Amino acid sequence: MKITNKFGMPQPFVDFALNDKYSKGKADISVTTLIDSPRVRIMKENFDDQIEVDAVDMIWALFGTAVHSVLESSNPYPRVGHPSDKIVNEERLFSELDGWLLSGALDRQETHENSITIIDYKVTSVWSVIYGKPEWEKQLNCYAYLVDDKNAFAKQNVTNLKICAILRDWNRRESERKENYPKSPIVFVDVPLWSFDDRLSYLKERMKLHQEAQINFDVNGKLPLCSNEERWRKKDTWALKKKKLKRALKVFDSEESAHDYQEVYHQHRLHPSDATEIEFRGGEYTRCDGNYCSVAEFCDQYNGEKNDG
Repeated sequence: MKITNKFGMPQPFVDFALNDKYSKGKADISVTTLIDSPRVRIMKENFDDQIEVDAVDMIWALFGTAVHSVLESSNPYPRVGHPSDKIVNEERLFSELDGWLLSGALDRQETHENSITIIDYKVTSVWSVIYGKPEWEKQLNCYAYLVDDKNAFAKQNVTNLKICAILRDWNRRESERKENYPKSPIVFVDVPLWSFDDRLSYLKERMKLHQEAQINFDVNGKLPLCSNEERWRKKDTWALKKKKLKRALKVFDSEESAHDYQEVYHQHRLHPSDATEIEFRGGEYTRCDGNYCSVAEFCDQYNGEKNDG
């Protein structure tokens, strides 16, 4: 990967980008990669020497690394009054599954008697906490599998999953004004815990998907397509707007709702300047269009659609 500095970031920020030491260890695949697109994984591996990432795009990764560094060095000793508790900060676990070695880096494990709580730190947005992120549930349940697999012959099991969210865009005034707005810049989010069988089933399904994609690429040079979910596709909408104007009067999730509102609108507005039309707006592929995918430049799925458009 090539690191650029098009915006003149201070050298320490550039040095961080150049010396990013993330590693999945000796594993074939990490949890975060497993739950992501097989296409993106294979393209990253094969276009690594051509991918360009600007230092400014890694600013939040720097914040995340700093937070992890501080919290990793926090007191690993039990709480007062709980001498039997055990705290483990920053542990990478491994498990062999269907011929591949899987790894996951856990931020914090808290053991009380036979109950284990997994906590994952996220430097994230208020929006993510309010609306949730499906990948958090998948990631932490994969971690739970790794922990329970490690403790297969012990009596300790994972019973709780939590995200410790550090909100980079938190606003005190908004927290006082809005009921569903986080009341603190640091909040815990409870994550649903799947059964062990459901965790194993999900992992095997994802492992099979990545392995089949790898074989097809190695043998035939073909890549699977990214799904709408993997591309963070937004919903299609229908906009009611005045003719010759771009701004919508109102946006709807269905064409029928747009037509219904259009009829009501014209019952009360008869002037020619009030003439309207309904415009279909196809959902954007946020990950591809929003510069969230480092291989979009080389992706024939994405670029082919742009050319067709």
